[in-house]
Amino acid sequence: MGPKLWFEGLDLSKLSAEDRARLLRYAVDKHGAEKVLEVLGVSKVTLWRLLNGRSPVDDGKLVRVLQLLTPQEFESVVGAAKKLMAAGILREDGTVDYAAALEVLALASRDEYLKQALLRFVVQNFREDLRRALGLGLAHVVFKWEPGFEEFLRERKRRRKVVDPNTIAYYRSLFSKHLEGRTLSEELVEYVVNHENKWLRNVFRHYIQYLYYLRKIPPETYGWLMEVVPSRSYRLDVRPYPIDLGEVKKTMDYLRENHELYYLVYRLMLEGGLRLSHALHLVESYSPSELVEIPGVGLETTRLVCFEGRGFCRYYVGLRGSQKPCEWAYLSLETLKLLKEHAGEDVSRNPVARYAKRHGLLPPKHMRKVAWRLMVRVMPREVARFVHSRLGELKVSEARYEDLLSEADEYYPKYLRLLQNDLLR
Repeated sequence: MGPKLWFEGLDLSKLSAEDRARLLRYAVDKHGAEKVLEVLGVSKVTLWRLLNGRSPVDDGKLVRVLQLLTPQEFESVVGAAKKLMAAGILREDGTVDYAAALEVLALASRDEYLKQALLRFVVQNFREDLRRALGLGLAHVVFKWEPGFEEFLRERKRRRKVVDPNTIAYYRSLFSKHLEGRTLSEELVEYVVNHENKWLRNVFRHYIQYLYYLRKIPPETYGWLMEVVPSRSYRLDVRPYPIDLGEVKKTMDYLRENHELYYLVYRLMLEGGLRLSHALHLVESYSPSELVEIPGVGLETTRLVCFEGRGFCRYYVGLRGSQKPCEWAYLSLETLKLLKEHAGEDVSRNPVARYAKRHGLLPPKHMRKVAWRLMVRVMPREVARFVHSRLGELKVSEARYEDLLSEADEYYPKYLRLLQNDLLR
């Protein structure tokens, strides 16, 4: 026996003469008269009579017509109600055959796509009823920030783990202010969904995952909560960051005269395209003679590699995994001298940003953007991506890694000269 055809379960007696004629006309429009004549095995005169209602389209001919159509096309021609009637779910008087309908719902336990479609439909159309039905399952769970939750965020989340200490601290602050000591309830869900700070949704969803991990809530409750509390949305709009080199130079000059440590941090961001967190990490953990092996590449090197005759060094930072990556930090010999003086100093991100704002300087986050826009003027974009550690935008094999490393070493002095001529004089 061959595979079952999509229309074999239909009750064709539910389709009127007009429905049958419309299906035939659709097949002719789609495939042409010659194709339909071949499939039906009738003359042109007979086809004309069938199309114009002079002769009925019997079940035998209708089956041949349906072979030329898809289920979606069938529904578009006869309408959803007639399709449900033909499938035996909707009776002619408009009432539902509940036994047949329940059989369709039962398929959701075996069909993942149907299950997800059904869940979305129920959440969108019967949200309040669903909330009331699950109300008992939400009770007696009290939100409490505890060491186990922090460990879960850092180590046990299934997707992207939360490892940045500043992000953890921000989440803890939001949790303490809005969730600590509160009981999981419909009211709390509504509060989180409508709160003006959308980051609260993320904290809430992380805690729900933690509760599910501890088996404190059932799968049904977990699925509903993750559906009705969306994660923080991101606006994919165009945000221009015009480069005012005068402002960049003003910022660098001010820092050089007034705050040497922050001047070092800004130079690291500008020269290497580093994020603020990576520049601070480099200052704190500086270990130039340490021997490391680059994962997945097989290249063994000391962290610090200098090219004295060409005026620059590169330092292997080696941050990968669940955090934002930082592979190599490129820097000038002058910046290296400052780095040696301040190595080991522990500085957090917020004081740097506050200092810049207080003195009317460019925010730290702008320096990476400035570095990118200047860097692509003097080197290929793929090489600039490598210097910026945009590894997700590169397909880097072992051979390609060494190629990009050597190309970055070749082009970087050109970028350094551009900075020294315009910004670091």
